[in-house]
Amino acid sequence: MVKDNGYQAVLSRSNEILKGALGMDYSAYESGGIAFDYEGMMANSGYSFEDIVKIQRATGVGNTPLLEMKNLTALARKTSPKGKGARIFVKDEQCNPSGSFKDRRAAISAYHAKKLGYKGVVAATSGNYGAAVASQAAMYNLKCIIVQECYDSHKIGQPEILEKNRKCECLGAEVIQLSVGPELHYSFLRILEETGFFNASLYSTFGVSGIETLGYEIAQQCREQIGRDPDYVIATQAGGGNLTGTARGLRCAGANKTKVYGASVDLSGLHMASDTDFNRKSFTTGHTGFGVPYATDPDHSDVPRSAARALRYMDKYLIVQQGEVFYITEALSVLEGVERGPAGNTSLTAAFALARELDEDQVIVVQETEYTGAGKHPLAQLSFARSMGIEIKFGDPKQDKPGQNIILPEHPSQITARYFDMDKLRHSCIKNAVKHVGATSANENDIRFLMEETQSNRAYVVNTLTELGITLG
Repeated sequence: MVKDNGYQAVLSRSNEILKGALGMDYSAYESGGIAFDYEGMMANSGYSFEDIVKIQRATGVGNTPLLEMKNLTALARKTSPKGKGARIFVKDEQCNPSGSFKDRRAAISAYHAKKLGYKGVVAATSGNYGAAVASQAAMYNLKCIIVQECYDSHKIGQPEILEKNRKCECLGAEVIQLSVGPELHYSFLRILEETGFFNASLYSTFGVSGIETLGYEIAQQCREQIGRDPDYVIATQAGGGNLTGTARGLRCAGANKTKVYGASVDLSGLHMASDTDFNRKSFTTGHTGFGVPYATDPDHSDVPRSAARALRYMDKYLIVQQGEVFYITEALSVLEGVERGPAGNTSLTAAFALARELDEDQVIVVQETEYTGAGKHPLAQLSFARSMGIEIKFGDPKQDKPGQNIILPEHPSQITARYFDMDKLRHSCIKNAVKHVGATSANENDIRFLMEETQSNRAYVVNTLTELGITLG
């Protein structure tokens, strides 16, 4: 019998395809209501923390250095009131084999795929994860296909995405480039079904548990270098796995008092699936177009239940402007002699802004860097933006309008912390959790789950459910 490969037919087989491509039955963790057993799902990945460390070390992943940014700290103090200007440290993840923290995720997925006898791996990503999967697949002699959302309808691609395509191919992957829109998920499912390869998802338990070693290392290295845990760790927020895994690793190390903040570039007003908006942004990840939807609706991913659930761990959410990130990227290079790519510099920008508010004896850790390259360089990104009609100028970053201009600060004192409304995120998260299962009622188990999911109290959850017309019982 010939399968119907029409768009709706393939999407209707989504759960069946994904189950076969992960070797994991997500239904075992469902309650039949809003709640599902998140901790049970994470615990049943089949790998202990010690196993994960061993797997990563075997392919040269992890144990990256923690660097103090003394000159950036001095600049923060120079532009702050007396006594302010926290110490800034950076976990230098570009030292991993493919140049980013995502090797930690890919190492576990590739190992697991090899262990289960899959002949290859597939990942849907236009970011660094593709390079990480390609690198780890090569080490395990697995075939690798990367499905990449690359172009608008005029076949114009951003230099940063094209750079990542180059790196994936350099590491032996076959890259399938697609235009922006719904064809990405459809094509991804077709490839999984036709090849029988493993789904090296960013959002699987394997992917997120691999990042826990990063948070654990941060705690251990801070204790060695400064004699205590960091006060704050800032993770760039996109799909949520980065922050989730890091926070879980910190807790595993006993760093329970460390605050975990997310950071994203403000691209409000731009729709990430819009053909016209796709190339009017200068950041392909770590922006609000990913950060907000994945924080509030984590299960709209390529697995039935995402292991990346940022609101469970995020204490605050900092928003930075495009021009501020370009400024800090240049400052990192010329003041510290460290040239790194854009995503980690998003959280570094937020760290610089936060440092100016905090006392000098406090410590902030930026939990990742990434490799840079010609397409990732600020000049390439700014030149591309200008060619798309975006105005580039120096001025007040508060006047930044995504899709219209990029305003670089005239002075570092203009880089300030802006806080997203966490209650707005929590409300949306509860609404989406209800919608995900089509719930009309909620029991005590559901309420407890939503309290954990949103780090909120019972009264908040009950009031939100009542507003949504959900029957409690």
